[in-house]
Amino acid sequence: MNRTAIAPAHESDSSEAAPLRQLIESVEDSFAKLISWDEDLRMISLPQDHPMLGWRQCRVTACEKSAGGPGLCRACLLRFRNQNLSMEEYLKDASPSGRTVGSLACLVPGCDRQWRSRQYPLCWRHDREQQVRGLSVEEYLADPDVRAFSSFGVCQVAACMRSRDGWVTQYCAAHRQQVRLTRVKEPGLDEELWQRVAAPIAENADINLRAVPDLVVWQVLYGLQERTNLNIKTKYGDLRGVINAARRHQVASLEELDPASLGVGYRAIRNSLLRFVNLRLLSPETEVRKVVWNAAAFGLSGTITFADVTQPWLREAAQQWALDDMPRRRGDGVRSVVQSHVSCLARLSKSLRVGRPDNGDSPGLLGRDDIVFFLNRLRLLEEQGEISLVHRIRIIRYARRMLNRMRTLGLARPGGPLASLPHDFALREEDTPDEPEPEERGRDLPAEIMQQLCEALPQLEESSSSLVRFVVEMLIDTGRRPEEITSLAWDCLDRDPDGKPVLIYDNIKRNRPGRRLPIPEPTAELVTRQKQWTRARYPNTPVKDLVLVPTPRSNPMGTRSLSDQNVSEKHRQWVRSLPDLRLADGTEFDKDRVFPYAYRHTYAQRHADAGVHIDALKELMDHIQLDTTQTYYRVGNERRREAVERVAAMQFDHRGNRIWRAAQALLDSEHARRAVGSVSVPYGICTEPTNVAAGGQDCPLRFRCIGCGHFRTDVSYLPDLEAYLADLLRSRERIAAFAAESWAKAEALPSDEEIGRVRRLIKRVRADLGDLTPDEHAQVQEAVAVVRRTRRVVPLGMPKVGPPILDVRPGRSAS
Repeated sequence: MNRTAIAPAHESDSSEAAPLRQLIESVEDSFAKLISWDEDLRMISLPQDHPMLGWRQCRVTACEKSAGGPGLCRACLLRFRNQNLSMEEYLKDASPSGRTVGSLACLVPGCDRQWRSRQYPLCWRHDREQQVRGLSVEEYLADPDVRAFSSFGVCQVAACMRSRDGWVTQYCAAHRQQVRLTRVKEPGLDEELWQRVAAPIAENADINLRAVPDLVVWQVLYGLQERTNLNIKTKYGDLRGVINAARRHQVASLEELDPASLGVGYRAIRNSLLRFVNLRLLSPETEVRKVVWNAAAFGLSGTITFADVTQPWLREAAQQWALDDMPRRRGDGVRSVVQSHVSCLARLSKSLRVGRPDNGDSPGLLGRDDIVFFLNRLRLLEEQGEISLVHRIRIIRYARRMLNRMRTLGLARPGGPLASLPHDFALREEDTPDEPEPEERGRDLPAEIMQQLCEALPQLEESSSSLVRFVVEMLIDTGRRPEEITSLAWDCLDRDPDGKPVLIYDNIKRNRPGRRLPIPEPTAELVTRQKQWTRARYPNTPVKDLVLVPTPRSNPMGTRSLSDQNVSEKHRQWVRSLPDLRLADGTEFDKDRVFPYAYRHTYAQRHADAGVHIDALKELMDHIQLDTTQTYYRVGNERRREAVERVAAMQFDHRGNRIWRAAQALLDSEHARRAVGSVSVPYGICTEPTNVAAGGQDCPLRFRCIGCGHFRTDVSYLPDLEAYLADLLRSRERIAAFAAESWAKAEALPSDEEIGRVRRLIKRVRADLGDLTPDEHAQVQEAVAVVRRTRRVVPLGMPKVGPPILDVRPGRSAS
């Protein structure tokens, strides 16, 4: 392609030519060839049968026009509807309509004029002669006396490439008719302007880009290329409409084309083309100078606005902070987090604007008093109910974080935006109010509510789609985040060495791809059915590019996933349409507590209730910190204390003697001992001061706790003691049959004293449990579950059995 002539004279300014040159260089030769781009004629010819750009030819034999839904062009479809025939019968004998695609040359050899139509394939002059002489077309063409005529010249409509219809008129036949009708409607028609803005005559899927500025031409070409590369289907009629509108309004760029002046389809194409063009021309260096940032320049979506930070010095500092902060964050919520921080700083900006005569524009005049006024305004807003305490805390915390970071970035150095800002203009740690105590009620959904929701899943499929139902079922079964399910790859199901199903997903929030989650067989069968459905819908897409949950809109190749926002909206509509949700006691359950992320909390609570240790639950939830895992299920301080009191009342020493705790004072000391006076060891706790100080790593008996006077255990360790006894018995049998020297076997063989001591300890604990009433026994078991849920496992270097794989709907079949 000839790309040397970048712009005409009126666009030669370097500031305007640079974006144009960038777009020209970005259009690939392969794409230009695909769309048959003719730069000299400024014409595009979209290919037939292309999945994104293609069009269908009319099914009537020899008809050259493009077809609509039934496979017929408009003229053929009209004739079909006027005949009482089936489609097969009509196509058998149908002939093309009299009109042709484009304006073809007269059949007389050498004649430069255009024929009238398919039925009259001669120009007007030759057609009149042929009719006067009473000859057929074939006889007339065979007459050697017939002479050719020269062209009347080109139609004066700037975008038209057809010939004039006569020596008198300035236009081709179609435009001559158009201008005649326009004169009737607009008596004062500016015909020169009309010639510049009139649309060319449409010819199938050919797109005419004549009489539009170079920048619009290359915006269309580049945007069309990017839409095609992303498998977004483009209708040639909508594309043609945008170009005609740009020509009609005489705009220099698609940005100047008012979307309100366009129809819905044209508007969508215009916005899409412009979005890709802007992405191509974006750069962080140019974007940081704006008040509203297009986050795409930083690899994000949406916008980040600094308009509410009105002081120039503070806005510049906030922009420098945002520029530094964004690369250090991960996940889809980066833009919203940054915008939230800026919005909190905007609160401080507003306080300075309304509270100071200089509107806060002079940073050297600020001081601690301005911070105090800001804090008091926030408190007043809380008292008036405009913000909550949590929001007030967030505003102060975020603003403090930003001010501190601005100073560490060196923005207070000479020449920086904060150069003259006094040191006492700062938010201190004690300026942040104390956070409210977290409520005991968790975000998980009770079992009876989950049962009602699962029973109503067919209604979700009826109101939304099978895709949304699949996503919701996977959220319930796996406890993953919504975006982790919607972004699953097609090949996301695997088997571990034992043949058990494993889900492979990406932890998008923490940027940890390829995570593996054990899942039950019914969930694996659910994934398998979805894989089959997706593959059947998109049989030609390579598996490596296919997604498991493809969006049904603008996704002909199945490579784009359904958005989690779409799932959340459909889920909310479904929940609101359900009858009242009832708890076991008949009280109504708040539907606002049923949202996609609640299934993750429910998943954690379900496993915690099943006795899964917090270490194992941390792995299942794919958390890095145990503290994060503990926020996902309900074990409050009061509940935990009550549980500790119950199990402490049934505590035993290494000989099986019960250690009574009758007085509340002793129970208080027991809590203190658990906090600082003991350390966890296998099957109990150790109170030996040296070992406690060493964190359990300074035991001279090497974990032979059963024979140590500092060892304590309680009823919550009964399952561990039973497992320990079984392990000792297995070890004794195996070592006895093992080929080794006697001294080695004697060292490794568990002693009869140890086995007997463990047996007596277990028997003693069981006996005390047997003495309890049924109500007391149930209370103790509930307390044991709470204590075990928050207890960390003490490793011994031995292989462990994995956590149970729970199914929230055990009644389902895996087939």
